[in-house]
Amino acid sequence: MSPNSTQPSSPRRKKSSIQAASNKSRKQTKSSAQSVKRATPTHHALRTKKSSSRITGYGEGSVSTVLSVDKVTAEVGKIATQGPTIKKLQSLTTQLLPKRSKSSATTKAQKNRSTYQAEQKPPTSTKSSAAHYLTFTGVTAGYGNMTILTDFNLYLEKGQSLCLIGPNGAGKSTVLHTLYGLTRITAGKMTLDGKDITALPPNEKLRQVKIAYLLQENSVFPDMTIEENLLMGGFLKPNQDEARTAMEQVLSKYDRLKARRNQKASVLSGGERRLLEISRALIMSPEVLLIDEPSIGLEPRFIDMVFDILKDLRDNEKKTILMVEQNAKKGLEFADLAYVLASGKTVLAGTGAELIKNPRVGQLFLGG
Repeated sequence: MSPNSTQPSSPRRKKSSIQAASNKSRKQTKSSAQSVKRATPTHHALRTKKSSSRITGYGEGSVSTVLSVDKVTAEVGKIATQGPTIKKLQSLTTQLLPKRSKSSATTKAQKNRSTYQAEQKPPTSTKSSAAHYLTFTGVTAGYGNMTILTDFNLYLEKGQSLCLIGPNGAGKSTVLHTLYGLTRITAGKMTLDGKDITALPPNEKLRQVKIAYLLQENSVFPDMTIEENLLMGGFLKPNQDEARTAMEQVLSKYDRLKARRNQKASVLSGGERRLLEISRALIMSPEVLLIDEPSIGLEPRFIDMVFDILKDLRDNEKKTILMVEQNAKKGLEFADLAYVLASGKTVLAGTGAELIKNPRVGQLFLGG
């Protein structure tokens, strides 16, 4: 056979060629990966040499500190070795009374200009001058066999606002649920205007003692008109005529809703839906508003609108407001009083102005 003749490759030589090509391909892939790795900063490259300790949270980003929920809970617990005393909580409400009275006097003319406000009847008080308007005394409550609040105390005067802040799972919403009758209470009692309301069911909380609850979730009926949504808020009224009268009074306050009263609620923006929820709660002329996350899911301009409405209800109509708010800065700026909760207990309390300046509160809840 001539030297130029083509001979079939042996299986061993063929296998060797394939392996060599495979190795070359792997080297090229590895080289490319290393180039990408050098060009892209890794998690470890983002960390300085000094920060060799484990990062809690996401571990990346430009913020200086990222804390997990568990870490926030632990840090909140360190703010105070023991929570505020009952005497401290009680004194907070009374020290604000002169300020609120002065504020209400300066806005009396504004109140008289509103038909709705002028027709609100002040409640007949049965409490003594030494009693507080709204109280929790040693309340222990939860869901089923799970206890969330333990020996919880709260004091608030009429026309004041209190904001609850704290990490997730601290028991903030449970405070609202307990006051409205949605939890199992195993100890303590709650009073409103001198009356024990601990055992009242939710419908009687609304009908008898005028407590209204605004849910955290979107609770409008999208396929019903704005007018129909408002009438749903008066289902406990003795007759529909009274509900319609109340509806007209509410619509006279809020032109944004009045102009669209016959449109379906589905066309409303998030802020307008929140306004509709607040307006619907006002149909029963409540004295106490329980509000869970009023700013959740809203654009900044609508957040300001909602808090302006709540401020008007507190200052001009003397509504008492108990609020849970994750936007701690906005909540503290609005509230007369604020409690920081952790594990079902109050670990810190003060005026909203005091807590917004507290460095530990600022670090944990205000991003500072």
